[in-house]
Amino acid sequence: MVNRKEKKSCGQVVEEWKEFVWNPRTHQFMGRTGSSWAFILLFYFVFYGFLTAMFTLTMWVLLQTVSDHTPKYQDRLATPGLMIRPKTENLDVIVNVSDTESWDQHVQKLNKFLEAYNDSIQAQKNDVCRPGRYYEQPDNGVLNYPKRACQFNRTQLGDCSGLGDPTHYGYSTGQPCVFIKMNRVINFYAGANQSMNVTCAGKRDEDAENLGGFVMFPANGHIDLMYFPYYGKQFHVNYTQPLVAVKFLNVTPNVEVNVECRINAANIATDDERDKFAGRVAFKLRINKT
Repeated sequence: MVNRKEKKSCGQVVEEWKEFVWNPRTHQFMGRTGSSWAFILLFYFVFYGFLTAMFTLTMWVLLQTVSDHTPKYQDRLATPGLMIRPKTENLDVIVNVSDTESWDQHVQKLNKFLEAYNDSIQAQKNDVCRPGRYYEQPDNGVLNYPKRACQFNRTQLGDCSGLGDPTHYGYSTGQPCVFIKMNRVINFYAGANQSMNVTCAGKRDEDAENLGGFVMFPANGHIDLMYFPYYGKQFHVNYTQPLVAVKFLNVTPNVEVNVECRINAANIATDDERDKFAGRVAFKLRINKT
């Protein structure tokens, strides 16, 4: 008959574990002597120290090729897009003239957005530049930092400046202002040394009919060359990009109108069907009246 293995008592198991943790006869800790543990710890210390040093050296070499101020590659954004303010989730500007809450959120967003454009702040931080020419600030071998920016004063936005305006950018009267801005692209010379402006229109014939008339500030949606090039957030600390404000005067009420605004510039394409935001922006405008 086969002898069954004798079942160990609880005390025997505990004693075996105690002996495994520390064996007083062989002076082993968890099955290894002190010298064995020392060699293992030394090996892992050297191994992981080498990996850490190699990773640190690799990152240091990589960082030597990267500028703190200008991205090394920016080919994903060759053409700047346009965006509107107030910014909404689906680019829908919906106003109910009789419901203050429907447009007060837009007014609050615009107040905050336009704070940096206050004339007093612009005069304090930015330069008065010569219109019609790029405001270039080359380094010439010496880091020219920070770059100065040209003034774009809030008063240039005329009836859409919101200054002393009891109509709250026209939202309380059903004549809202929508602001168009060009996305920033580092070292991009917008306009290719030629004048440029923003134009807006209804996307379809029925949209054009329902859109009605509008006025633009600055006049004709003009964007001056002096606000370019943009040198990046780190260099251009106080840069405020130029704006074009569109005040819609008589939109057909209670009808959704599709509006598209484009930048007309020699070096900005606006007909790329693969990128519907390149040089243009489309949004929906609805003025509800009861």
